[in-house]
Amino acid sequence: MARKNILSGLLDPNRQPSGEAHSPAPEIKSAPAPRGIGALGAVTRSIDALAAKAEAAQKLEAQLAAGAVIVDLDPNDIERSFVSDRIGEDDEAFRQLVEAIRDRGQDSPILVRPHPSKSGLYQIAFGHRRARAARELGIPVRAVVKPLSDVDHVIAQGQENSARADLSFIERALFAARLEAMGFGRDVMMTALSLDKTTLSKMLSVSSRIPEDVLGRITDAKSIGRDRWHELATLFDGDDAEERVRAFVHSKTFAKAKTPEERFQMLLRFLKGPKGAQEMAAPQSDRKTEWSRPDGAVKATLSGGGRSFTIALKSAKAADFGAFIASRLDGLYEAFEKEKLNSNGD
Repeated sequence: MARKNILSGLLDPNRQPSGEAHSPAPEIKSAPAPRGIGALGAVTRSIDALAAKAEAAQKLEAQLAAGAVIVDLDPNDIERSFVSDRIGEDDEAFRQLVEAIRDRGQDSPILVRPHPSKSGLYQIAFGHRRARAARELGIPVRAVVKPLSDVDHVIAQGQENSARADLSFIERALFAARLEAMGFGRDVMMTALSLDKTTLSKMLSVSSRIPEDVLGRITDAKSIGRDRWHELATLFDGDDAEERVRAFVHSKTFAKAKTPEERFQMLLRFLKGPKGAQEMAAPQSDRKTEWSRPDGAVKATLSGGGRSFTIALKSAKAADFGAFIASRLDGLYEAFEKEKLNSNGD
């Protein structure tokens, strides 16, 4: 131990002269160096360095095997999980995640396992979006590396997402359906999703009735709960329901819905309506007509139907004319109701 300290001291650029009174071993430092000490020191240092490296490598290997260490990985060396747990991507939420990692770094590590069939690569159990964000930013991703069986992998994946309340009902249902299709038992699915047998059965009932490609058109619909999804699933029991729905979800009408929740509601109305009545689900607010004065002094775009109607005025006098209309809305509405009653013969 004394030799190691001496050699460390010789390498220290801040080492104090050996003759200072507070030196712990002045008699050693002031003694003439034996012949050959330089070569002996080099050998000793090499042996110590090799031993330290071997010990560090063994320790890192043990920690990786136990999943007890966080390491930096190249995102390009990481592949997605072998089973997906999401439908589509929330671009706005992902952009926020990218900016958060850019500003303050990655708060929590992802979990990966050594790839079961590709040497030198890893497979994500959870943390797909964090890995994608790191790849976009061109930085390493912080990860816990842990050997996992397929069962342990899907349980870790499902439980992490359940703990974060990050998946919608239909994403969880679809994840369960994919696990079942891969041959995993219901005990594994219940553990991964933290579900009881009854709830799992209801999830599988929904995901088995609604084709996955249709769900991919609706996407996650996070605010739609189990009962509404079950209601929609029961409407697929008709003989030609799937064929009609596939045509509808690829229509221009369906494409006008802006959010997953709007797409869900539109499809629900479509299936509840008369057979083939796709117009029931069409938004009425985009029916537009034009009006203008013969002299062109005022132009108006009229759009709407159903429960909304908009008048957009275009004129140098648009503000004044609009205020004039607004001041007479009570009288206009009374005239409308009166005319409506008369036309009904009441």
